[in-house]
Amino acid sequence: MQSPNHTPTGNLTLQTITMPADTNPFGDIFGGWLMAQMDIAGAIHANEVSLGRVTTVAVGSMVFIRPVPVGTVISCYTSTLRIGNTSIRVKVEVWIKDFLTHQISQVTQGEYIYVAIDEFGQKRPVLKASQNSE
Repeated sequence: MQSPNHTPTGNLTLQTITMPADTNPFGDIFGGWLMAQMDIAGAIHANEVSLGRVTTVAVGSMVFIRPVPVGTVISCYTSTLRIGNTSIRVKVEVWIKDFLTHQISQVTQGEYIYVAIDEFGQKRPVLKASQNSE
């Protein structure tokens, strides 16, 4: 996994606000809550790439850079790292914006792997971009 960026890479896929119910005893947002938001963003991206239903099969290379305070808007950016026969590897970055300075900073990133599935929950081929445009 590369070191954190100075600007987001990928497409803005999901934005939400952190709430008090999602905090740990120290008032910061739980890492598990962030991972769930990242999984949602990654799945949205993988659905668009695969032109259909996907399921999460693995999470890897998570890097938590700094705590996220309650009341912060998080922005999840996604990009495709690799498309296999039935799988899509997606990079997800999470960024926050300081309301006072308007500076953005990266708080975490990770790689999520999804498998394209059919209506019966069985693996199906992922159509490559060149096939999608035909």
